[in-house]
Amino acid sequence: MIMSSHRIAIIGLGYVGLPLAVEFAKQYPVVGFDINDNRIAELKAGKDRTLEVADADLKTVLVNTANQSNGLYVSSDVNDMAQSTVYIITVPTPTDDLNKPVFTPLIKASETVGSILKPQDIVIYESTVYPGVTEDICVPILERVSGLSFNKDFYAGYSPERINPGDKTHTVTKILKVTSGSTPEIAMVVDDLYKSVITAGTHMAPSIKVAEAAKVIENSQRDINIAFVNELSKIFRLLDIDTEAVLKAAGTKWNFINFKPGLVGGHCIGVDPYYLAQKAIESGYNPEIILAGRKMNDSMGAYVATETVKLMIKKGATIKGSNVLVLGITFKENCPDIRNSRVIDIIKEFQTYDVQVDVYDPWASVNEVKHEYGLDLITTTHALKTHYDAIVLAVSHKEFLQIDIQALKATNAVIFDVKSLLPANQVDARL
Repeated sequence: MIMSSHRIAIIGLGYVGLPLAVEFAKQYPVVGFDINDNRIAELKAGKDRTLEVADADLKTVLVNTANQSNGLYVSSDVNDMAQSTVYIITVPTPTDDLNKPVFTPLIKASETVGSILKPQDIVIYESTVYPGVTEDICVPILERVSGLSFNKDFYAGYSPERINPGDKTHTVTKILKVTSGSTPEIAMVVDDLYKSVITAGTHMAPSIKVAEAAKVIENSQRDINIAFVNELSKIFRLLDIDTEAVLKAAGTKWNFINFKPGLVGGHCIGVDPYYLAQKAIESGYNPEIILAGRKMNDSMGAYVATETVKLMIKKGATIKGSNVLVLGITFKENCPDIRNSRVIDIIKEFQTYDVQVDVYDPWASVNEVKHEYGLDLITTTHALKTHYDAIVLAVSHKEFLQIDIQALKATNAVIFDVKSLLPANQVDARL
């Protein structure tokens, strides 16, 4: 079965779904679906608070009806997707408090698509999963809800997302796309579909499970490498050696892989390894290296806070009741994404010392931070104190270079620069 034309539905209009929907809408009729009515209203007004799509680009593709020829119609009404022939599911796949995979969004999205699935339709998943989730968990839901038979009445594909939030260079069309399908013929259809919009090209994996596995090891590999340099950072601090200088020297060798120490959060690197670990454990294998890397990286927030407190004590500070400023709460620089930010670990550790913590981040949404972490952000630099006993630069937002850090310090204050944003002679510690 080779389809000559497609009507596409994108389920989930977040950091992954919206950029993809906009690109497809330049060539195909696209319905963008999201259960968040506020998100739909915002997008209809031509605004994207994630900043992944420029308002002008969004407005260019928006249309006012689901029955358009080309263009993007956004909706929270399932019925508006009913005429689609390809459904692309881009909902989040987080972990719970015990670091177990949470498939609820994926299951709900599959049920939604199943309710309107028709013969010959294709359902493509982009959400991060471990090998087997598409065919073993999602497809049975599609079959049960739709009453249709897999690979007879409808088909499936998997094409892992590779969105890098805040990156305006490696945008969706410029990142090579891995594709796969539930039959060889459908694999070609899926590959051709993505190839029509991905200028960087595609790589067709031999099976859905291979594509799923490729996704989780991409970020697990980065996680382990970052864990290694985080451990080096802890060792070199004990030896009073500048980690950045060591990495710069080592980086002169042609085959040295350059990673930097830091907090590892976000929706990919800090989550994906747990998905692979879960599947490994279910299969009877204990993934020691993967979980060791996760343990190391998850420890870094508390480590930064503890090391800062030690430096404060050495300078004679009274810890209880002291004032600490944390600069940044998003999971990475110059991006509003606060999902799985490990800066919260720094803050929580400080709070165990009865420290007063102020948090300032010009990129983060005040309401989202309050909802997600229960924190009240400082909203302007004018509201900052002028006598902080410690300042932690947790995220390297460009705006922080414009702040007079010295003017915010109390006598003998400590500055811990997690991201090495400032010159070494202006700070007390760096990772």
